[in-house]
Amino acid sequence: TFTFSSLNDCDFPDLRKHNNCMASALTPAIYAKLRDKVTPNNWTLDQCIQTGVDNPGHPFIKTVGCVAGDEESYEVFADLFDPVIKDRHNGYDPRTMKHPTDLDSSKITNGVFDDKYVLSSRVRTGRSIRGLSLPPACSRAERREVERVAVMALAGLKGDLSGRYYSLGDMTEKEQQQLIDDHFLFDKPVSPLLTCAFMARDWPDARGIWHNNDKTFLIWVNEEDHTRVISMEKGGNMKRVFERFCRGLKQVESLIQERGWEFMWNEHLGYILTCPSNLGTGLRAGVHVRLPKLSKDPRFSKVLDNLRLQKRGTGGVDTAATGDTFDISNLDRLGKSEVELVQLVVDGVNYLIECEKKLEKGQDFKVPAPIVQFKK
Repeated sequence: TFTFSSLNDCDFPDLRKHNNCMASALTPAIYAKLRDKVTPNNWTLDQCIQTGVDNPGHPFIKTVGCVAGDEESYEVFADLFDPVIKDRHNGYDPRTMKHPTDLDSSKITNGVFDDKYVLSSRVRTGRSIRGLSLPPACSRAERREVERVAVMALAGLKGDLSGRYYSLGDMTEKEQQQLIDDHFLFDKPVSPLLTCAFMARDWPDARGIWHNNDKTFLIWVNEEDHTRVISMEKGGNMKRVFERFCRGLKQVESLIQERGWEFMWNEHLGYILTCPSNLGTGLRAGVHVRLPKLSKDPRFSKVLDNLRLQKRGTGGVDTAATGDTFDISNLDRLGKSEVELVQLVVDGVNYLIECEKKLEKGQDFKVPAPIVQFKK
């Protein structure tokens, strides 16, 4: 039963049935210490944790349960965020450890998969513009400023990266349908994880999608983060997808800097994003891969765990896998660089394909030894 000794305690949320990182980390003492603090943008602890209070758990994935309202949230509420980060990122300690950033795509080896198994390849991340509140906390004016800064910078992309911006509010039915058909359009957030984190306010004001003319490099503006940057194409050429990703990111960053802005980044947390799960690289390198035999083997989950890979259904984060095609991607975001994570996915997926080929021939495969996440 709940017993309270003061008003502070009376406000402590009932987290007894919760399965998220915030609920594991938040104690009455931490709550009492942080509840009256505000960031320079007037963001509070209660606003950080609201999504985790309202959403006790998730059937497939242990959710994070808190969001940042601005870059300063990670400092002001460090007593909560640090243990959440440690829990979510496999022991990474944001107080003592430094996060490496590396966008040199030439270092990737064996980055072209067998197209018989890999249907598409994709790398995504997020970037936040320093000095503006993040989507859970931003005002209408700040959200519009994010859009203005992003769209102005993207207009400067040249060559195979040049393209155009589609504002969600101004889009024609035909443009909307085309973006849905291309699997580019993000819809109004209906997931309670996002709505309880205040991300659907004023929808669709200042939201939109930019993509290059080849439709292989796209940027979402003002969805869960200020920007989501995605490089993708059909087939198994992950090296080329990552090369375009790195080139595009570097160009966007320099175009933003030319206008006097910069991305949120620090040496302990890497790139700062709304959800603590995406700190560091914010990177998810994934492939849609067909594994009809391996996926039925009882050791499949163990193989993925040991390779630091995760599987999702091809319909996105909340879907179970259907049939024999899986979305396989890196589990980690923080403590390893972009190059290290993409190489980990390349090596891991090549291993999965090898196992599949062995099973096709009636041979057995070995469960690989567990990969060490980072040197502490």
